[in-house]
Amino acid sequence: MIGKAARLLGALGVAAVLAACGSTAGGGSTGSASGDSGVTLKIGDQKAGSQVLLAAAGELDKLPYKVTWAQFPSGPPLLEAVNAGGVDLGAVGNTPPIFAAAAGSKVAVVAADRQNVAGAAIVVPPGSAITAPAQLKGRRVAVAKGSSAHYHLLAVLKKENLTFDDITVSYLQPADALAAFTSGQIDAWAIWDPYTSQARLQNKAQLLVDGTGYVNGYNFQVAGQAALADTAKAGAIRDYLTRLQRAKIWANSHQAEWAKVWAKETGLPVEVTLAAAGNRTTTPVPIDDALVASEQEMADAFTAGGLLPGKIVFADFADRRFNDIVKKDT
Repeated sequence: MIGKAARLLGALGVAAVLAACGSTAGGGSTGSASGDSGVTLKIGDQKAGSQVLLAAAGELDKLPYKVTWAQFPSGPPLLEAVNAGGVDLGAVGNTPPIFAAAAGSKVAVVAADRQNVAGAAIVVPPGSAITAPAQLKGRRVAVAKGSSAHYHLLAVLKKENLTFDDITVSYLQPADALAAFTSGQIDAWAIWDPYTSQARLQNKAQLLVDGTGYVNGYNFQVAGQAALADTAKAGAIRDYLTRLQRAKIWANSHQAEWAKVWAKETGLPVEVTLAAAGNRTTTPVPIDDALVASEQEMADAFTAGGLLPGKIVFADFADRRFNDIVKKDT
């Protein structure tokens, strides 16, 4: 059972994961010139989202440890890197930890927030004849395997009494999916922001359905068990999570400032990053029983749909030691 799930993640390419771990964004390491503890946190990121947010909020100033950043196209390869020790922790959506758990990865969810679900979307090309989710039957749909969009697509199909057997699914990372979408090779694309905003604003994609009523809106920071077992590194993780929470709260009321820095870092048009920032209104939440139950329901849905093998116990991958951070700033 575990072997099959491991192959699902492994198919993304361990070589590509390790290559990503060797890359950094924003000119390399970001650290502190004073009070350096000797600890270096290796942080995985997607589309420079966390790095840019922290920088825009001033939370990367005077760090008591060093940080290196590695950029990934989606959550599953990021968590493969966490499991392999290439990075210590990183930000992912609500589904990658489930696939990591199914693969027996040595990772743990250590922090959570809840975002506006408008950024989760299934889009179709301009002028598409597909106007309702039920019309996805028999169509070619792209999604990144094990991503938050993977569950969104599953939930949408289930509501229409459809399964993955009723569509032709193309498992593509965002860049490849965008190319397939714009060239007419696929009929629909399940995606998340900032790609949702990019597709809609730059490629005139039409929204078929967003995440309302389908997804729980959770996003996670996931750390490697080896990093958590290191006392000094665990202390740095606590500080990092505290800074990240403050940055997310700051961003809720400073979307324009964040969007401008995000656009400069990624090369995306500012109108795209501003729209994505607007869809990322965030509330930090503790890792509690309700969250675990919601993720368990998702895991069970993947198993019932034949997309993951065996029973996954999400609670075994939830680390609540940092929950007190939420109470400090919210």
